Amino acid sequence: MSGPPSGADAAPRPRRASRICWRSLLEFVLLVGVFALEASWLPPDPNEAHYLCKARHFWQPDWCGRDFFLDSSDSHATFYFTLGWLTTLMSLEQAAWTGRLLTWLALAWGWQRLGHALFRRPLWTVLAAGGAVALNSRFHEAGEWFVGGFEAKSFAYALVFSSLARGVRGQWNLAFLLSGAAAGVHVLVGGWATLALMFAWVITPTAPRLREIMPGLIGGGIFSLPGVISGVWLSRGVGAGLLAQASEIYVYQRLPHHLWPAGFTPHGLERFALLSCVWLATAALLRVGPGERVLRRFVFGALLIAVIGGLISLIAPSHPAQAANMLRYYWFRLADVAIPVGVSITAVSWLARGRRIAALRSRTQWAVALIVVLVVLHFGLLSRDRRALGVPRADGPGKVWDYGDWREACAWAKQNTAPTALFLTPRASQTFKWYAERGEVVTWKDVPQHAGEIIAWWQRMLDVFGTGNTSGPRFYSALADTSAAHVQRVARHYGADYVLTAAEPPLALPCVYQNNSYAIYDLRRAESAK
Repeated sequence: MSGPPSGADAAPRPRRASRICWRSLLEFVLLVGVFALEASWLPPDPNEAHYLCKARHFWQPDWCGRDFFLDSSDSHATFYFTLGWLTTLMSLEQAAWTGRLLTWLALAWGWQRLGHALFRRPLWTVLAAGGAVALNSRFHEAGEWFVGGFEAKSFAYALVFSSLARGVRGQWNLAFLLSGAAAGVHVLVGGWATLALMFAWVITPTAPRLREIMPGLIGGGIFSLPGVISGVWLSRGVGAGLLAQASEIYVYQRLPHHLWPAGFTPHGLERFALLSCVWLATAALLRVGPGERVLRRFVFGALLIAVIGGLISLIAPSHPAQAANMLRYYWFRLADVAIPVGVSITAVSWLARGRRIAALRSRTQWAVALIVVLVVLHFGLLSRDRRALGVPRADGPGKVWDYGDWREACAWAKQNTAPTALFLTPRASQTFKWYAERGEVVTWKDVPQHAGEIIAWWQRMLDVFGTGNTSGPRFYSALADTSAAHVQRVARHYGADYVLTAAEPPLALPCVYQNNSYAIYDLRRAESAK
């Protein structure tokens, strides 16, 4: 029987474990830094103004209690329930920064799991993350991202990355458990990821049989229930005709830039097509190990889903309702993330293998340096864009006429009106509730998710901002361009107390506040003066 190891034999093991621990910690910190560099815009981001106000209302129903959107159905109840309470403990801006940090930590955890399943050295994982973020930012077709503001889908993507790590390692039960959990957080992100993972499982020769992965599928299904139930709930009590009408509004009017290829920007389609060709070429030419082949099949599954979505869109001109009923499920969302992730990981994996071959080591070093330069250039341009904008993206060009004047008008509304006051606000504005903490009748950004409520939202848009033109602009740019009679009629119908609109041209209504860009009129005084 051998004795305990001598001190000379035992000493290196703790030191080696310590080095591994510190390297892993450094890697994690660097990953958090990569995601922070990508998403450190001034709050609120457009979706933060949308979702965090909804989250606060979820926990405090009296907050902006008469707001149409906030009173609508909760499509992300899991997110609101688990993290929305942060908005009740601090300001919305503080909640945004806190939530972003939690998001970056979650993404770093998920990406690190995936990196450890693919790479031997920590810095390869960080380089792959930087490449994926940069490519996703600049080569998407439908506007999908996995690093952004504080909302549900980034947490879902963290679970998707961890799920992929398990799939790469051949741990299919855990992979499906995690993808199901992702669907519970965000049903579309997790749902499409689960289908792509199923595709990878089906075409992987060494994958276990169906009965062997049933525990993971059943468990993942249970974990997905919060998201699935919330999604199904959004069509409750709505007949087929109204559902088709709501889908057409949602797909063709409100969100064609996410859902309908005809609404995508031409340069976005071109860039995504180019990146997809790069990925297909590398997948055809480069030999990889069994783990990376699983990831490759997942990416191909995501691309196949997008192709099917594109084929569905071809019937839109002849069968718009049927196409809209299917296109509303964001067929292009997963590919926008999966293709950049696949290209980045494939490139970094090839470089990592090249460094182990003496004849290729010099060329590999130059290639690594080039990728590092390109990633740094991306973050440099991003930093320049942030400084040039100088305001939150939710208050960027086309959303407010002047940021300083907008903040002053919102501050006046918060300080001088009752918490229950209801406002008519500019159609393109996104942050009135964030700054003023008062309800709104309707805005373009704040579209609800329930089918019946989508139709009601569209009717409000037409009633409040519609021009009635069939050939010219469909909406007024500002209610100041209408008339006092129109504003009063709309206010009576929807119970509005005030209107915040452009200062010029003035409306023949009692003005209670004005700056260079905005005016606020008291509609209650106008009614009592009749």
